[in-house]
Amino acid sequence: MRAVGLAEHALELLCQRAASRQTFGKKLHQHEVVAHWIAESRLMIEQTRLLTLYAAHSLDTLGSRAARKQVAMIKVAAARMSCKVVDIAIQLHGAAGVSQDFPLAQMYSYARTLRIADGPDEVHLSSIASLELKDQLRKSQAKL
Repeated sequence: MRAVGLAEHALELLCQRAASRQTFGKKLHQHEVVAHWIAESRLMIEQTRLLTLYAAHSLDTLGSRAARKQVAMIKVAAARMSCKVVDIAIQLHGAAGVSQDFPLAQMYSYARTLRIADGPDEVHLSSIASLELKDQLRKSQAKL
C-alpha cells in the first residue's frame, strides 16, 4: 500500500500543478493530454488498490501458499504503477519536477527502488507465469 500512497501524493501534486499553471491561454488541466494523464493515473491507482485488497483477502482466507500468485502480481503492479504516476507528475512539472523544489524526484527514486527491493519484476513475473500455467492446466484437465 505504500506504493498506492506514494502515487496518491504524486497525483495530488499533478492536479495542483495542472489547476494552477496556464499555457496557450488555458489551464494545463484543460489540455486533453493532461486531462487524460489525470484520468489514467486515477485508473492505475484504483486498479492497484483493488488488486492489493484482493491479495490481502486471498492471504486472509486461503493462506500464504495459496495466495502466492496474487502477492507476486501486486508486487509487480504496485511498483510499476507508482513509477508511472510519479513519472507523469514529473513530466507535467517539467524541469521543476526534477528540482529540489518538489519532492517528485525523490518520490520517483523511492518508487523505482520498490521494483528491486521487493524482488525484481522478472522474478515475480516468472513466478506468476508458472502459477498461472499450473492453474490453467488444472482447469483444462478438470474439463476432460
